[in-house]
Amino acid sequence: MPTVEELYRNYGILADATEQVGQHKDAYQVILDGVKGGTKEKRLAAQFIPKFFKHFPELADSAINAQLDLCEDEDVSIRRQAIKELPQFATGENLPRVADILTQLLQTDDSAEFNLVNNALLSIFKMDAKGTLGGLFSQILQGEDIVRERAIKFLSTKLKTLPDEVLTKEVEELILTESKKVLEDVTGEEFVLFMKILSGLKSLQTVSGRQQLVELVAEQADLEQTFNPSDPDCVDRLLQCTRQAVPLFSKNVHSTRFVTYFCEQVLPNLGTLTTPVEGLDIQLEVLKLLAEMSSFCGDMEKLETNLRKLFDKLLEYMPLPPEEAENGENAGNEEPKLQFSYVECLLYSFHQLGRKLPDFLTAKLNAEKLKDFKIRLQYFARGLQVYIRQLRLALQGKTGEALKTEENKIKVVALKITNNINVLIKDLFHIPPSYKSTVTLSWKPVQKVEIGQKRASEDTTSGSPPKKSSAGPKRDARQIYNPPSGKYSSNLGNFNYERGVKKDIKTSP
Repeated sequence: MPTVEELYRNYGILADATEQVGQHKDAYQVILDGVKGGTKEKRLAAQFIPKFFKHFPELADSAINAQLDLCEDEDVSIRRQAIKELPQFATGENLPRVADILTQLLQTDDSAEFNLVNNALLSIFKMDAKGTLGGLFSQILQGEDIVRERAIKFLSTKLKTLPDEVLTKEVEELILTESKKVLEDVTGEEFVLFMKILSGLKSLQTVSGRQQLVELVAEQADLEQTFNPSDPDCVDRLLQCTRQAVPLFSKNVHSTRFVTYFCEQVLPNLGTLTTPVEGLDIQLEVLKLLAEMSSFCGDMEKLETNLRKLFDKLLEYMPLPPEEAENGENAGNEEPKLQFSYVECLLYSFHQLGRKLPDFLTAKLNAEKLKDFKIRLQYFARGLQVYIRQLRLALQGKTGEALKTEENKIKVVALKITNNINVLIKDLFHIPPSYKSTVTLSWKPVQKVEIGQKRASEDTTSGSPPKKSSAGPKRDARQIYNPPSGKYSSNLGNFNYERGVKKDIKTSP
């Protein structure tokens, strides 16, 4: 094993040789042997090996292996020095191998070392993006779980920092191709990260690019398969995939396939859905997603069928007035409970799809059914008006900090929900029913209204959308579905107003 003096002497030989450095193979071999020495020798070797690496292609494997040994040394300072110099080995056909090595080194628990690995990967990414991606995806597909996890997170956080000249169209196509391979077997968290990666690619910002992503999500959601409401994994996968699809929908990228699946397969089984997440109102989560998607449907082959299923489900939450005894009091022991949160979602979805078939209520339903529906609407609207007055009275004069208490936050959201329902019910009472009004769903941020534009609903303050849960598709059957954080109490209490009607508001911030 060479001493420190011998390492310096051979370094001098190579440094003085200038253009003839490649002729001093023996001197370079001495430096390579420095990795077998003590701490001082290893530190020098970590600096000297990469400096002359390019001049000895016949010793490339030996040099890379020697540097890799130093990257795995017990002495953290040696490891850091060796890692810092790794990008100098990333030349030609060696680059994918260096990328592979650096990706494996992401598993370190030393924060300074981890940052060096990240910087080294970014450095070689700028030299050869395709080669670096080869190393990263090789470990994502075949590496240890911790390496896979950190490699995916590297892509999800660092790709967006790279300049356009690095992330060319060809590089983005490679990312899409390799991502599709990984998506054949992923956890929910991994799926969310890959959707973040892909949706951030420039080439997928177009309508056709967004459509590709929607098709990718639909494939993950198994929309071709029969829905199993009693399988928590099946339910969670559908919800998580749909959450990833919703931001992709627009007037040109349609949600038709998802909405049809929800109407046909999920709505009829709404009451039997199972989830492992304690305290999560899975039914409300489903109805919210359906409402958000309903705005972006294109031409729908099964429009009337879907409307009928929505209509039937809506009736379940819009009770008939209780029968009255001869003394004018309710004859039944229990009075209907009005679930405003569910009704907002269902009524909104029905209203959106109804625009595409405006004569559904008048031409597609028999007279008796239409009469029954209007009685239910009228009863619901009566209880609604009482509740709106109570909420306005409770919030009257409250501003700033007073509105930030938990109780008042719930009342503010409740007022949004009831205002929305009120607007939609008024539309359906028109003769013939109208579908012209627009409302902002209670959990969505209020859109700015231009001067001269009439606001359809009476929102008092904007709400924040619920946080996305991380759940999802396949890989190792891990539980990756979490409830939205900060979820309000599922019940806003029982309010007894006219006829003792009970109201139930279910909200999320």
